[in-house]
Amino acid sequence: MQLSQEQLVDLVGEKASAAAAFGEPVTADGITVIPVARASLGFGGASGSVGGGTEVRPLGYIEIRNGVARYRPIRDTRTRILLPLTAIAAGFAAPWLIRSVNTVRSIGIRRRSGAE
Repeated sequence: MQLSQEQLVDLVGEKASAAAAFGEPVTADGITVIPVARASLGFGGASGSVGGGTEVRPLGYIEIRNGVARYRPIRDTRTRILLPLTAIAAGFAAPWLIRSVNTVRSIGIRRRSGAE
């Protein structure tokens, strides 16, 4: 059985949905929660073979309460912690790195000028 490109995308696209990855909307105590995700599809091929893959990432959920819908993003705690720590470490390392580069440059300049 040979599938067209459109049929293949439709078939794989069904697997790359928020509902397929995280479940169907859930209702309890008058509140409905609908998962929201970003889905990506990729295909490639060479020499008669074809390959592909999907990725689904959670972004948040829609909460429906008393007839009012609100989007609630899911925050990645690693990003919230890792990014500031990386910035702080870079701030502490920058003066040391600048001094090291300047020292190496000055040694190179002295050697080229024969001042050593």
